[in-house]
Amino acid sequence: MLAPLAALGTHWGAGAAFFPFAILIPLFWLALIVVLVIVFSRRRAWAMRTGAGPWTWPGAQAARSAETTLAERFAQGDIEEQEYRARLEVLRANAPQPPAR
Repeated sequence: MLAPLAALGTHWGAGAAFFPFAILIPLFWLALIVVLVIVFSRRRAWAMRTGAGPWTWPGAQAARSAETTLAERFAQGDIEEQEYRARLEVLRANAPQPPAR
């Protein structure tokens, strides 16, 4: 009966070296989850604020906004059709392109 207890006694100290990591590993995963939630919630808030879709590239929204402004000016009669078409062509030629995958 004493032999098994003696064998257990020699291994009790082996777990003490792992003790700090037993606390740090769950804290690491908790921190990672919190960071991911913050990143995705800010991304969603940005998408809702700008009217972009959740997977829209930010430069594409700016290009659409400029075209919308130009169309509104044309509709109000501030610019002629030739000027509208010329400016629209320049906007589309200089629109930022999404990064290549």
